[in-house]
Amino acid sequence: MSTTVKAAVFSEQGAPPEIRDLVLPDPGPGQVRVRIAAAGVCHSDLSLSNGTLAQKWPSVLGHEGAGTVEAVGEGVTGVVPGQYVILNWAPACRECWFCLQGEPHLCEHALDGAARPYAELADGTPVHPGLGCGAFAEATVVPARAVVPLPDGIDPSVAAVLGCAVLTGWGAVNNSAAVRAGQTAVVLGLGGVGLSVVQAARLAGADQVIAVDVSPGKEELARSLGATDFLIADETLTRSVRGLTGRRGADHAFEVVGSARVVRSAWDATRRGGTVTVVGVGALDDEVSFNALELFHQGRTLRGCVYGSSDPERDIPVIAAHVRSGGLKLAAMVTDEISLEGLPEAFERMRRGLGGRSLVRFGA
Repeated sequence: MSTTVKAAVFSEQGAPPEIRDLVLPDPGPGQVRVRIAAAGVCHSDLSLSNGTLAQKWPSVLGHEGAGTVEAVGEGVTGVVPGQYVILNWAPACRECWFCLQGEPHLCEHALDGAARPYAELADGTPVHPGLGCGAFAEATVVPARAVVPLPDGIDPSVAAVLGCAVLTGWGAVNNSAAVRAGQTAVVLGLGGVGLSVVQAARLAGADQVIAVDVSPGKEELARSLGATDFLIADETLTRSVRGLTGRRGADHAFEVVGSARVVRSAWDATRRGGTVTVVGVGALDDEVSFNALELFHQGRTLRGCVYGSSDPERDIPVIAAHVRSGGLKLAAMVTDEISLEGLPEAFERMRRGLGGRSLVRFGA
């Protein structure tokens, strides 16, 4: 048995998606089929489509999604048909060395699903799921461990952004950088993840949250989500940040662009002894340079941040409490609601640095 759905299919690197019929198998042992309600358009989808990140073709991208469990395979006990769930694009195996060290975000097998076809086109051509999810489709089939039940009291229509943007941004602040009350934070890049970092830093009690972007049009949204200051990303950035922080620089800088140049800007805007957390996904050949003396003298910490160092099963209930209290706003980050046909324009907005999160809506 199988199910045929509409999907945005990317045939090759750099090609725009085509809306085509996708044939999904019924869920096998340990799998679930999820009817997608909404899917966020993440910069990682753009990186997969243009070759910055490796991807097998043809594929259905989209990894930030939420929907309803439609069917379950043999042995699935954690979720039931009719239940709202969030997709988890990096499901931990709970058995590898990293998982046993308490680092499920570094699981050796988290992306195993992305390497295998999961569906077919009408002519039988195998199709791969982007980051194991394939959320740019009316439905998808994923391992049961790749879904997390949606906590009560969360609007399912915007819950998709929890699956990547919010988990990554909130985790970067709380799990990776461990921002403390009274500290200062500068956030470079105000897409969906960057806006989540802004909100999380405010919730963590940061005295100053300095939002930085190339687009002046993002100032109002950033301030509404908790930024105390807004700066344009230009050659005066380091001096401007220091002017706002007693000439020291920020305690924490978050790079949320995926660019060596922006990593370097984040480093220069951080105080001696401060921490730079690299959240953005950059290219393999985009190198950052530091001299040996500054590494010694500045005493700063430079760290990577995979998926916000998060464990979705642990962190989503905590984040949901902030959403229910009104402290963390999901809908405000969504600046464009689109159909599958609107994906090319959403990708172009990301290339140009415009807007917050685009959200693909399915059905009524």
